[in-house]
Amino acid sequence: MLGKCKQPEKAHTLFQAMIDEGCVVDHEAFTALMSAYSRSALFDEAFSILEKMKKIPNCQPDVFTYSILIKSCLQVCDFNKAQYLLSDMKMQGVIPNTITYNTLIDAYGKAKKFTEMESVLVHMLRQRDCQPDVWTMNSTLRAFGGSGQIEMMEKCYEKFQRAGIEPSIKTFNILLDSYGKSGNYEKMSVVMQYMQKYHFSWTLITYNIVIDAFGRAGDIKQMEFLFRLMQSERIKPNCVTLCSLVRAYGNAGKAEKIAAVLRFVDNSDVMLDTVFFNCLVDAYGMMGCFSEMKGVIEMMKRRGCNPDKITYRTMMKVYSMSGMNSHARELQKELANCRG
Repeated sequence: MLGKCKQPEKAHTLFQAMIDEGCVVDHEAFTALMSAYSRSALFDEAFSILEKMKKIPNCQPDVFTYSILIKSCLQVCDFNKAQYLLSDMKMQGVIPNTITYNTLIDAYGKAKKFTEMESVLVHMLRQRDCQPDVWTMNSTLRAFGGSGQIEMMEKCYEKFQRAGIEPSIKTFNILLDSYGKSGNYEKMSVVMQYMQKYHFSWTLITYNIVIDAFGRAGDIKQMEFLFRLMQSERIKPNCVTLCSLVRAYGNAGKAEKIAAVLRFVDNSDVMLDTVFFNCLVDAYGMMGCFSEMKGVIEMMKRRGCNPDKITYRTMMKVYSMSGMNSHARELQKELANCRG
């Protein structure tokens, strides 16, 4: 727990107290202490504990120990340390498991290191007792889909399905997001229909993905239908949902629709953040609604939300492009004093 809270010093104090009280400090205790340091990116200390474990009888690091340390290294994109740990595992006779491989595949995918990701996947497939699962599939699909490699994403999806891996709601969300961002709305609709046919319950994330996709495409009618469907399913919209609506209405020049969103906000308990208000500023600015744009600042203050640099820079850009240079200069002072 102290490790998860990133309090390695307190974790070490507790560990030492266990020793002083004569408690048996076993493999799990050492792993927990190592995890506390690695989660805080204190790798010298974490690796030192790993080396100490190797020298203590009945306290050898196992796949769980290595997987934790590998994950911490990958979270700070230190792929060299992760590779060193894999080599060390081999020397110690510790065989990576599905979690180890999934951690590597996910990290390489997010870093767009596709050659390395595919290499790990090949190694994984060669292991008899280490089969890919839905997490492997989702990480692979996200990597290719998120980088616009739709054809490769589809090929991988088919291969995983042939291997008997069943998709989850997260899998479909990844497909929807990838198709939406690549502008392939026809395939996105096919996925939506498949989900409904086989009774996959849509989540808040699902709705946010499709609402944003159709909004960016300018399909206001479909976006509004999905928003109403979301409410009928009793799924509560959040700030992300509302940002998508405001952005779409701003692009379509529908100020009255944005006013309707604000009325919805007034009658709900949705927690608004600076990102939402920045979307609002941008939308009003795009439509040339200067009075409404200026009013967003007061709206933010009433809700205890401070404008940030993006807020002021967006407004300044709008004023400058409209030839309202005196207004832009006034905001320059606010920008200079802004911390966000």
